[in-house]
Amino acid sequence: MKRNIYLLLVLSALIGCKEQAKKTAIKPSAQDSTVLEREAHQELYGNWVGDFLIDENSLEGGAELPTTDYSPKINLTIKKITDKGNVFGQNVVKGNLRSLTGKLEGNGNAIQLLLDEPGDKKSDGRFEIKLKDDTLIGSWVAYDQGVKIKKRSFKLLKKQFAYNPNLMLNNQDEEYGTLVDWINAKKQEATDQDGDSTYTYVMEYYRSASPAVFSINASKQKLEEKDLKNLKKLDLEIIRNTIFARHGYAFTKPSIRQFFDPVDWYVPVSKDVSADLSPLEKDNIALLTRFEKYATDNYDTFGR
Repeated sequence: MKRNIYLLLVLSALIGCKEQAKKTAIKPSAQDSTVLEREAHQELYGNWVGDFLIDENSLEGGAELPTTDYSPKINLTIKKITDKGNVFGQNVVKGNLRSLTGKLEGNGNAIQLLLDEPGDKKSDGRFEIKLKDDTLIGSWVAYDQGVKIKKRSFKLLKKQFAYNPNLMLNNQDEEYGTLVDWINAKKQEATDQDGDSTYTYVMEYYRSASPAVFSINASKQKLEEKDLKNLKKLDLEIIRNTIFARHGYAFTKPSIRQFFDPVDWYVPVSKDVSADLSPLEKDNIALLTRFEKYATDNYDTFGR
């Protein structure tokens, strides 16, 4: 009897081992079930920056050019390229961040990229790009051909983004020697007399910044009330926004972008840089914002 029980136990153990071996043999490995794609063309990774120009030939007959954003700055960022030619990235234009996916074809100096925005916004479209030497050259075409701006062109150079508290605005307007807010004009009727005739016309007045915007660095120096009390409202706004520009903040308002898009070191990369601000910068932003509430601007005439 004991011998029979022993034989049954041995047989059960053998059957269990066979079943386990069978399960092990048919279980697919994680590595077999996943197709691994290697990365390629990593020399193209990074920020590609330039002007996003309206293609005037694509405007409908009689359509006027926009008064702002004729050539906003674009930052097209390539994040990943696989050896299968799949491309992943994003672009930043006018403060809007849109993801990009697409394909890369060719090698060497014959590389072409076809990149698509998600398509869930009316302003989305497709990028067709060629690499020529160190420049990405191409065009963007809106999916919705009912929009006013149907096509833009660009030439982009690779530009590294790195926060640097020493970066300052330089004078972009050699003619007037200062920064002028061309967006927020005040209009006022004026009259002129020529003999017996009286003419009525509209004058435009603009606010301008003082030289303080080129010297006060709110990322490095602790600002005090005495530093700000005599500044114009525009001065305070520019000094505050220069902090955000150093961190690559993507400005949405044209009235702010007009001062930073032309600046070579400015690379828009993010819609939220609050975690990157230093304690000094946060304190200065709070002080500048408080002074902006009560500051005023002088308006003058500037020919364009």
